[in-house]
Order: sequence, then C-alpha cells, then structure tokens
Amino acid sequence: MAAECQRVDRSSHSMDKSITLPPDEIFRNLENAKRFAIDIGGSLTKLAYYSTFQHKVAKVRSFDHTAKESEGDPLYEISMQEEVSARLHFIKFENAYIETCLDFIKDHLVNTDTKVIKATGGGAHKFKDLIEKKLKLRVDKEDEMTCLIKGCNFVLRNIPHEAFVYAKHADSEFRFQNTQPDIFPYLLINIGSGVSIVKVESEDKFERVGGSSIGGGTFWGLGALLTKTKRFDELLQLASKGQHTSVDMLVKDIYGGSYGSLGLTGDLIASSFGKCATADKESSKEDMAKSLLHMISNDIGQLACLYARLHNLTRVYFGGFFIRGHPVTMHTITYSINFFTKGEVQALFLRHEGYLGTIGAFLKGAEEDTSLMPPHTLGTTALSHIRFDPNQYSWGENYAGSSGLMSVSPDLNPMQRARSGTFDMLEMDRLERQLVNLPLLQDPSSYVPDTVDLSEDALAREYWLYCFEEALDGVVKRAVASQPDLPEAVERAEKFRQKYRHKLQTLRHQPFAYGSLTVRSLLDTREHCLNEFNFPDPYSKIKQRENDMALRYFQKAVKSLELLSWEQRQFALVKGLLAGNVFDWGAKAVSDVLESDPEFGFEQAKRQLEERPWLVDSYDQWLERLKGPPHKCALFFVDNSGIDIILGVFPFIRELLCRGTEVVLASNSSPALNDVTNSELQILTQRIAEMDLVIQSAVKEDRLTLVQSGSSSPCLDLSRLDKVLAGVVRERHTDLVIIEGMGRAIHTNYYAMLSCESLKMAVIKNSWLADRLGGKLFSVVFKYEVPLGHKHTTPDHVPGTTS
Repeated sequence: MAAECQRVDRSSHSMDKSITLPPDEIFRNLENAKRFAIDIGGSLTKLAYYSTFQHKVAKVRSFDHTAKESEGDPLYEISMQEEVSARLHFIKFENAYIETCLDFIKDHLVNTDTKVIKATGGGAHKFKDLIEKKLKLRVDKEDEMTCLIKGCNFVLRNIPHEAFVYAKHADSEFRFQNTQPDIFPYLLINIGSGVSIVKVESEDKFERVGGSSIGGGTFWGLGALLTKTKRFDELLQLASKGQHTSVDMLVKDIYGGSYGSLGLTGDLIASSFGKCATADKESSKEDMAKSLLHMISNDIGQLACLYARLHNLTRVYFGGFFIRGHPVTMHTITYSINFFTKGEVQALFLRHEGYLGTIGAFLKGAEEDTSLMPPHTLGTTALSHIRFDPNQYSWGENYAGSSGLMSVSPDLNPMQRARSGTFDMLEMDRLERQLVNLPLLQDPSSYVPDTVDLSEDALAREYWLYCFEEALDGVVKRAVASQPDLPEAVERAEKFRQKYRHKLQTLRHQPFAYGSLTVRSLLDTREHCLNEFNFPDPYSKIKQRENDMALRYFQKAVKSLELLSWEQRQFALVKGLLAGNVFDWGAKAVSDVLESDPEFGFEQAKRQLEERPWLVDSYDQWLERLKGPPHKCALFFVDNSGIDIILGVFPFIRELLCRGTEVVLASNSSPALNDVTNSELQILTQRIAEMDLVIQSAVKEDRLTLVQSGSSSPCLDLSRLDKVLAGVVRERHTDLVIIEGMGRAIHTNYYAMLSCESLKMAVIKNSWLADRLGGKLFSVVFKYEVPLGHKHTTPDHVPGTTS
C-alpha cells in the first residue's frame, strides 16, 4: 500500500514515485504502541511495534429459563462488547522517508512507556542520533544474525505458506510449502554484501558454519564497473534482459557438444566471462549483467549445497538483500541448487524475508519488557520476574492489514516491482488460543488442508473470485442488518465492501499474495475485513432465530427416530445430518432459497438430497462398522447453527452416546458465516439436555464434551487447532473423527489422512463445484475411511469417478 508521508522532490530519478495514501493508514494504532524495533539496511528501513486495539465482539448470554417463558422469547440474547486485543505491526519503507516517518510517529505517540528502541542492521549506527532525537528513545543495538534467526523461526512457526519454491516457467511461479510441525533443523543462507551460512538447530542454538566474500555486494560492485549502472534494481533489470551465452564459454564451445563421460550437457557454463577475452565485439551491458548474476548465483548455490550435505540438511532457506523477492535472483539460485544436488535439495524462499531482522529485534526487546504482559497477568505480583514471551502464543497474519507478496514478473519495471516510494506492511494478531496439530494426523509434515490450489487452477480461480465478488452485496446487507441500532453501520459496511473488493482485485492479479490462494483464504480474508470494520458476526440474528425455531422440533424429531427399526434409524440419522447441512447461508444457492422461502424446512431439505448411490458413497461400509463394537470416543467438527446442529448433529451423536461412545463436539471459537460457535453451542446443549435424558446424563457424566476448535473460519486447518482440544483428543483415546460440511470436508480435508477411522460428510451446494466433481446441486459426499492396517478398510473414492 502506498502512503502520503511528505511531498519530497524526487525528480532526480524518473522511476521514483510519490506517496499517495495518508500515513495513519500505514502506522495504525500508534496511540497504543508499546514497544518499537527497527532494522535499517542499505536502502530499506523496517519498523516493528506492538499495539493494543479495541474491537467489537459478539457475545451471547443465556436467559434464565426457570420461569415459564412466552412463545416468542428467544433462547439467548446477543450483545456487542468492546474487547482489547494485541497486534504486531511491521512496516517496510525506503530510507529516504525515515525522517518524515519518525516525525509522524513522534507526533502520534501518546501512551507509550517505552524508553528504548531495539535496532539492528548496518544502518542502525548511521541513523542512531536521528532516531534518539526524534523519538526521545534510547537506541539499543542487537546482533544482526541473532535477530535474523529469531525472526525466521517466528515466521516459520506462525505463518502458514511462509516458505515457497520458485519455479519460473511453471503455471504458478510460487509453490508454497506445508507448515512443518517441527521447523528445525535448517540452513539459512543470508546473502547481503557477502554470504553467511548459518545452521539453526533450535530456538536458541545456531552456528555460522561458513560463508563467502562473494555475495550481493560483489554483484553490485562488479556490475557497476562493467555496466556503469549504480542502482542495484537497475542492474537486475539489465540481467533479466541479457543473454549470458554471448559472454560465458559453454561446454559445447569447447567440446562441440556435451561431455558425456562426465555428465556435462553442452549448455552448461564452462567458464564465466570466458568469451570476453577473444570476442570481436564489446559485450552488451545486459549480457554482462546476466553472466555476472549467473556466476555469483552458481557460486552461492554450490556453497549452499556443499554445506547442506556436510550437515545432512535438506531444508535450505535463502534471504538477504540479494534475494528480496527478485525473480531473476530466485530463478538463478533455484537453478544452481537443482543442478548441484540433482533435485535432492530445494531452494526455499520466504514471503516475509525482508522483515526477519526487525521481527527478531522486536522479539528480543519484548522478552525483556514486562509492560507487554497480557492483560490477565498484569494484576499479579512480582512482575519484574515475568518475561513476555511472544512464542507462548500463536499469531495469525491479518490479511486485512497486510500488503501480501508483490508481483515478481520480470517484465515489470524493477522499481514498480519493488514499489518504490511506497510502504509494505505485515500485521500479526495474537490469537487467544495456542494452536497445534491434531494428534490424529497420520503424517503432519505432508498434511495439506486445502483440496484445490486456486493459484495453479486458473479456471477455478476466476470462478471463485467472481463468486465472492457477486456475494458482496448480500454480505454488506447482512452486516448492516446485524447492527440495526448503529446508524454508522451503513458507512462501515461500505468501507468493508471497498476493502474486500480491493483485496479480490489484488488476488486476481497476484493470486500468491498471501500464500496458496484457496477458497479458505478467500473466506478468511473476508472475515478479517469484516472484523476490521467492526462486524464480528453479521449472521448473529439469523443464527439466533434458526436456533430458536429448530429447538421446538428436537423432541419430535427424536421420537420419530425411535419408532424406526435399528437399520432404518441409522440411515435416517445420516440423512437428517445431510439435510441439516443444507442450511448453509454461505452457499448462494441455499441463501437465495432461505431468503425467498422462510418456510423452507427440514423435510423439504431431505427431499432435495440426491438418491443413493451418492456421488461419494461409503454408507454400506459405515453401516457394517456400526454392527461391530462401539468406538471409544468420536471427535465431531460441527458446522452450521439451527437445523444443522440441532436436528442433524444432536440426534446423530445421541445415537453414538447410546452405543457407549464418548463424544467431543468441536466448534468455532469465533463467528464465521452461520457456523455455530462454542459459546452458542454451550447454550444449545444446556437447553437440549433439559429436554432429553440421554444428552443430560452424557453431559453430567462427562461423556459429552464441548471444546473450541481455535478456528474462526468456515474451513478447517487440522494443523492449527486449539491446544486444549489436542489434549482432550489424547486423553479420550479418540478413534473416530467426523468432519461435516462443504467448507470443512470438501474445500478442506477431503484428502486428509488420519491415523484413526474418519467420516467426512457434506452436501454440495454450489452448482459449479458439483459439476466439476461430476455431480449436481445437492449431491452427497459420504466418505468413511479406515487407515491401512486397521481391520475395517474401505477403498478411497475421488469425486468425479464412478460411485
């Protein structure tokens, strides 16, 4: 995003650009800033600060039902309350703007008690006096390499899709890596003026194992001598247009072709700049820049490979001024690594590589600062003995306030690509729950939540971007309706519309901006933008109304099930669960029906379902399994409020409880669409327990447990779940996982491999997706899986193949 800091004369260079947005859109929540850190390089400054910010949350509170209520009394009341949360801000800008930005920060600091600013980077000494004069803070310098490693550990642990492989000629330039449950050990190749090679073994254990004086400074220095070009970005632009073969001597130039006995191809560089001594004409600037880039990159690549093999490491991350997301450097490094290791080691790059130093410097300061203690600990004694450790929390990237990865098309002007004169931002929100892997993932390191990567599927990408844009009017309407007593809600909703539409436009051109583009990331970005403008739960009133209505039919639904034979009842329970899942306000085909026909109900939904055989149909195997011994404990990830949870899920789990299976219901920690939240589910369960002895005794005997999933998304990432939930799963010896709904079981986790039995159920409520999977609207996915080696096995079935 661009920012209006100050109109300065930049006519000296035609590529420089003015800053166009007000700085308060960049330096957000400055009035509540608690601690600062700064990393000043040769051309870019990276600033970090911690702030608290107020935002609205939707709270539900149960009414007292001991007195006889009238027919119209709602089950619970909804109130909007203010809460304080913590956020980390990271901002990157050119050194030319440092004085103006320091002035802006000084003028807007109100409540900070901080007396020190942590600093790192080569420019920290140069700007020390300026920083101390402007901000009245003492500059405390931190070791650059320590900060770098600390920052690297932090982003690898907290930002999914942080690391990527760069593939220049592939359909998608970026291939993002899975979040590793254990990020150590790894090799960090930091390419600044020279090269440092660091082996990182744990949070606090790392060692510089090697390096080279031939690095980014060498490329810049020799490049300036050869081309008379003084700017680093211009030198890279020259290299992107050059042909190194007119400068470099190739194997075929010496041998007339490949050197087969040594396994050398004819196109391999035998001697960098080897043709210059005998060339009849002077080489072009572009060709020399390209040759120089290859020479430096190949040298660094070979060094990296040798050290990776020496220390038996396969994870090798590259960063530093030389990289900075430039396509030419990433491509040449990648090519070199692939050549020297024959593909055994991948060159990995980081989305937020430019922020590592300032993140590390901030963390160093935060660990020493008791003023950053979370609110619930501030009332305790002996604060001087307590350190704030950001690593004790999980953090999440706030898509609404982060710029995202820039386009790295080599055809773009390099100064446009680097966004000269503009500001790049990253915001990280502290999450209330510490997030960990689901212990039942078969192989956490290979787990990928999302079924389709829209970055690589252009047709699907265009459809879903269009779909989310088309749905915007409906979301805005519901956001306003959820806050009828707040007249300014209309204005805020319009700002939300503009921001989210801008995000969608960005993702259309840069689908890799926040990692792999998926339906999940589109939904999460929308939720972040809604929260940004204080719409924490646009569907709160709809959920309340539908929960009240569904509760009236619960006892009748249970009684009708009890009249059936055992086999009839099992099918009716599954069909009821699927019919309940139809009631999803996130699906346009359904929300249109629900808005036009308020009388559309449970029985109508059952009639909408396709007849068996379903699109994916493992029901016979499931029924056979139910004839065997009961499961010890079932973990059920629930979906929607209203009919889904009350008339679909509760009768289903009631049957499991009657079989002797303990049940853990996992629901969202925070609102998303019309998904039931944990606080709502607590009230619903209490109410159902008053009506039903089976549920009542299960709650009383702790055989029915409600837990938060740690998620605030309609989709489900099993590698980022509430730590408490993971503990319950272990303690209860969970042997069945049930995942319900299109978001959780089709958009995500369709291919998730678990170490226990699993049941994935959903109704496809999107015509385009149904068509793509070989089905139709309201097709059913009922996928029962047993891991290999278990007694009950079922062949895997992929949507689109014969059922």
